[in-house]
Amino acid sequence: MFRLFRQLSSKDINGEDLDQAEKRVSFLEERADDFKVLIAMCRDSIGGRYKINKWNLSIVVGTILYVVSPLDAIPDIIPFLGWMDDVTIVGYAISRLSSEIVKYRAFKKQLPIPEGDNN
Repeated sequence: MFRLFRQLSSKDINGEDLDQAEKRVSFLEERADDFKVLIAMCRDSIGGRYKINKWNLSIVVGTILYVVSPLDAIPDIIPFLGWMDDVTIVGYAISRLSSEIVKYRAFKKQLPIPEGDNN
């Protein structure tokens, strides 16, 4: 599982991968909110809005690609068990990126609110 994660960490990620990741968020149950943060962090980094070091970005990219990849330690077609390895990888990434996530959340709070989004 972690060997595949390391391989995926060196790959490039694109908008289609991120869109696929957003579709799979609900399957991660208690890790869904954490995974959404990783997706947003990746989008902001790719878009040049947020600076993140290469090591941390590789963890984010590897995690997202692992979740969307059909090649898992336990295939996702196996109910329940198929998502457990994804939940484990997301948990691993969150633990490794805890200080980066704190910085990212502070960064997001400082962004101006777009017009029409006054919630």
